[in-house]
Amino acid sequence: MRSNSRVGVVIVSLLLAWVLLVITGEIFFFPVRKIGSFVRNDYLSVDMPIHSDVFRVPPGYNAPQQVHITQGDHVGRGVIVSWITPDEPGSSTVFYWPENGDFKWQAHGFVLTYKYFTYTSGYIHHCPIHNLEFDTKYYYEVGIGNTTRQFWFETPPPVGPDVPYTFGVIGDLGQTYNSNTTLTHYEKNPVKGQTVLYVGDLSYADDYPFHDNTKWDTWGRFTERIAAYQPWIWTAGNHEIDFAPQLGETIPFKPYTSRYHVPYRASNSTSPLWYSIKRASAHIIVMSSYSAFGKYTPQYKWLRKELPMVNRTETPWLIILMHSPIYNSYVNHYMEGETVRVVYEKWFVEYKVDVVFAGHVHAYERFERVSNIADNTLNGLHRPINDQSAPVYITIGDGGNVEGLATAMIDLQPSYSAYREASFGHGILDIKNRTHAHFSWNRNQDGYAVMADSIWLHNRYFRQPGQA
Repeated sequence: MRSNSRVGVVIVSLLLAWVLLVITGEIFFFPVRKIGSFVRNDYLSVDMPIHSDVFRVPPGYNAPQQVHITQGDHVGRGVIVSWITPDEPGSSTVFYWPENGDFKWQAHGFVLTYKYFTYTSGYIHHCPIHNLEFDTKYYYEVGIGNTTRQFWFETPPPVGPDVPYTFGVIGDLGQTYNSNTTLTHYEKNPVKGQTVLYVGDLSYADDYPFHDNTKWDTWGRFTERIAAYQPWIWTAGNHEIDFAPQLGETIPFKPYTSRYHVPYRASNSTSPLWYSIKRASAHIIVMSSYSAFGKYTPQYKWLRKELPMVNRTETPWLIILMHSPIYNSYVNHYMEGETVRVVYEKWFVEYKVDVVFAGHVHAYERFERVSNIADNTLNGLHRPINDQSAPVYITIGDGGNVEGLATAMIDLQPSYSAYREASFGHGILDIKNRTHAHFSWNRNQDGYAVMADSIWLHNRYFRQPGQA
């Protein structure tokens, strides 16, 4: 009886799809839609106390703290090492050497400070290191005298179409107990991420009175345990804007751009808020949801030149990071990304972007490959339709921040929303070769190895006929 019922549902679905095709000329699909069945405790997302060990200040006078690295060039042979000294400038020199090497090299950086309302930052150091060997483990040392600190990182393999590589995907982290669980799960995931793709909203300092910039310092110390050892590819979110004219602060993104430097000039960008890098078999484009993006703007002109230059035979996986999602079926931030979609979605389809990661909505959602580029406001084609040249859109703004989860969903889950769940977690993008990659979402409440949602991605450029 159950088998007959399933057959009946399939027949009715096919008949309905045929009727819609005759009426509208469009092909609609009816995938299996999922809403996570996990039952959460109804708890608040609470900040960790200032005396928590994750915020501990390193011992010693003027000891370097908040150490973090990011890619320092376009292809992965460079890093930018950043850190803060609290008492005096000290040295901006980094000593580095390959594992088992006998000789230490030096790279010389620079130091800056900034003021925000009544807050004055420590001494922020940024030191680019260039011409590293691919696929090599390096140790590096910052600080001087008795307060030096030592870390390490691994450079990626040379850029190439079949180079396997694994990215972590995290967004909207904050500094709560849930944030700490997210990082712990990422650290202990048996599928080891090598670089973090971070989709915006870092410290949430602007959620506190007077945009309390000491929260930037605690967040930097909190994330150091990972960010000092593997690159984080930064995307700016709305909580990085820090525009507060009532406090006399009228320069957007001041704390963020002072603390987190990126190699934007290597991709001919004019702003650190949008840029691109190549890493292993991926070409990663970072966009700014909160900078001007309409026609004729600098970001628009840059992306118009960037997309045609992507060599998919060299880096077959084309990944875009942005903060505000352009597809979203939660009540929170519903339709906020619509203007970006109208401007750029046609390019995402034309250039066969594989996946778009976003944050902003404090929950998880994965969409089918759809597009809504046929709509011109007059032709009545207002629904997204199946489009196998379109990216998979994934919202992963569920890092654990103090604002808590976005639990309110649009009542009727759209047919193109494949999975949605309001839980904290992180993602893993595991690229296998030029044709296949595996994405998984790991819920914080599960065991370290449990995947709450997952999908095999077939590369759009190398896709074979019939592959969804």
